[in-house]
Amino acid sequence: MSTDEQAEPATDIASLYREVDRAEWAALAPGVPNPLTETEVVQLRGIGDRLDLTEVREVYVPLSRLLSAYAENTKRLGAEVSAFLREPDTTTPFVVGVAGSVAVGKSTVARLLRELMSRWPGTPRVELVTTDGFLYPNAELERRGLMGRKGFPESYDRRALVRFLTDVKSGADEVRAPFYSHVRYDIVPDAHVTVRRPDVVIVEGLNVLSPPPTPNDLAVSDFFDFSIYVDADENDIQQWFVSRFLALREGAFTNPSSFFNVFASLSDDEAIAMATGIWNEINLPNLRENVEPTKHRATLVLKKAADHAVETVLLRKL
Repeated sequence: MSTDEQAEPATDIASLYREVDRAEWAALAPGVPNPLTETEVVQLRGIGDRLDLTEVREVYVPLSRLLSAYAENTKRLGAEVSAFLREPDTTTPFVVGVAGSVAVGKSTVARLLRELMSRWPGTPRVELVTTDGFLYPNAELERRGLMGRKGFPESYDRRALVRFLTDVKSGADEVRAPFYSHVRYDIVPDAHVTVRRPDVVIVEGLNVLSPPPTPNDLAVSDFFDFSIYVDADENDIQQWFVSRFLALREGAFTNPSSFFNVFASLSDDEAIAMATGIWNEINLPNLRENVEPTKHRATLVLKKAADHAVETVLLRKL
């Protein structure tokens, strides 16, 4: 047998998904009113994001309806399995993972879905937890020589995150996650985000779709009932990152308590050079090595265009 005959055929990953363009996707929720006001949308979007009411209506209202349908049917299936086993119904929260690069807008997507899903009758209680809270404290990162790799998989307390999700999916009445301050750029001691058996838990973070470090370990995504990857061309993401850095220099960085206050006095050219350096040295390698390769582990991929608008939706086939 020849080498070519012995070689396994390459997997056509695209065949695992239904590809739906923006217009087709928007038509999937006809007549459904947009439950958010323009003011609420402005409050939800991140710096540099151009989210508007049209985008919410055409992309995220249909997505929230799909997610609520998944959650309701998962709960129904759980009840049927419990009845089959002649056990009490022990259905636990429906967990949604949201992954993607720095500056791609995944935090906006997660916040928006929390608000929209809570408006559907079947999922009124929705909590959002970011994996920033599971970063090691700066002192520990310094001890491990990882401050320059903050955001890479090894900078997170993965075991603590897995324990948190284990407790959530075990039906614990109350589960706590550490709290991360973007102003302090560090974990806040004795501060927590508390989750009390909601209908849905959204977990947002860079590496939530990463495979486990060894075959015997659990992956974070093992606890997800549905997962979303927010995708865009890396050149567009770089531009969004630099633009966001410039906006933060004029805003959050001017706070004397901000870890990044030292950047507030940079000139435009200096700020652009600094942001580009951070992107090329930290965020781009992390995207290429650890984040982007997990894209096709997602249930659904939101593909953004250069203007930040979603242009295509990929939904994994059942």
